[in-house]
Amino acid sequence: MVNVTRQADMFTFDVQGLHKLWAFKSQLQIPAAHIRSARQDAAALGGWWKGWRMPGTHVPGLLTAGTYFKDGRRIFWDVHDEHQAVIIELEHEDYDQLIIEVRDPAAVVRLLNEGR
Repeated sequence: MVNVTRQADMFTFDVQGLHKLWAFKSQLQIPAAHIRSARQDAAALGGWWKGWRMPGTHVPGLLTAGTYFKDGRRIFWDVHDEHQAVIIELEHEDYDQLIIEVRDPAAVVRLLNEGR
């Protein structure tokens, strides 16, 4: 689970609890201007192949967390429940995409899309 907050023109993505161990990361800070879009799309997250893990944790059907490379893109995952996941498209960042589980996906999508 990831907690998303905004301070001025910066979004902070805090990885919570044991997910820090599985994702090999505790926090990401992304300028609002670098967020292209945010959406919820559980169907797009299906399938067992998430990409090449570097580093990360993947237990099919249970958890995907960490850094993955797929189709020439660097993606940060932290998802246990795909129905609570948000897909965030980035530009000018180390990651091309964040796929994170949050407590209230609709509120996070609104926060990220309105904050650009």
